[in-house]
Amino acid sequence: MALRETKPSAGKPAPSVKTAEKPVNTVPVQFVFGRDNYIWLVISIAIVAFGFVLMSGTTDIYSTTKIVIAPIVVLAGFGLGFYAILKKPATKP
Repeated sequence: MALRETKPSAGKPAPSVKTAEKPVNTVPVQFVFGRDNYIWLVISIAIVAFGFVLMSGTTDIYSTTKIVIAPIVVLAGFGLGFYAILKKPATKP
């Protein structure tokens, strides 16, 4: 069964459907985190990535950089990430 398209008659315009327009209450979108939180989060991700790069380091397994410094840098990055998540966004006066 084929469907046929019907053309509106030339004499009468097609009836327009009027919808009841209700006033729209616009509420600004509130994000969970503020801009500062996202900046701190990106910085913490970069610090963690840098710590892992330090861990890959040279072929020396017992390097001070691999054993001591890199884990401290990674943990500092994770700590900064927790700070970024828990920091309350600044409220605008």
